[in-house]
Amino acid sequence: MKEVIGFAAVVLTFVAYIPYYRDILKGKTHPHIYSWSLWCLMTILIVALQIKGGAGVSTLVTASAGLLCVGVIVLSLKNGKKDIKKSDTVAAILSLVAIIFWLIIDQPNVSIVLVVAADLLAFYPTVRKSWKQPYAETLSLFITNSVRFALALLATENYTLLATLWPAAWVVANSLFSIMLVLRRKRV
Repeated sequence: MKEVIGFAAVVLTFVAYIPYYRDILKGKTHPHIYSWSLWCLMTILIVALQIKGGAGVSTLVTASAGLLCVGVIVLSLKNGKKDIKKSDTVAAILSLVAIIFWLIIDQPNVSIVLVVAADLLAFYPTVRKSWKQPYAETLSLFITNSVRFALALLATENYTLLATLWPAAWVVANSLFSIMLVLRRKRV
């Protein structure tokens, strides 16, 4: 059963990115290059931690997201706008510092906490940009992400901190971001 749920989450991951890629190409969505570059890097690191933590088939959801992040970066470099503020750079540096600590510390549970913290810090530039421009992101991606991360949690084979912290954090982060976009769009 977990394999079926995991496969559904992987399919949902790919389906969710179709409108996002389309909106980037149309110039409707403007991904923040710092957020997406850091997410790509950290997703690769998290795949390794999830494998170590026994996440099983749900690791495929994470690996799929990492692959699709590369596509967002490529499209952003070609079609994106640069909206980089000092606070974005600070968040990016803090994310990188957390990654460096992860590489130094040989404690898997501490590592996953640091990588998840870095990943969430990398969300700041996107949140900041979207607060001012709530239509500059594709809402459906973040709503679908909430569902796929919930499915990834259900597909997890061993419920350890290493296996579950990242998808659990992103269920919450994507849900809150989606709510913020909806509320901001009503006010703008």
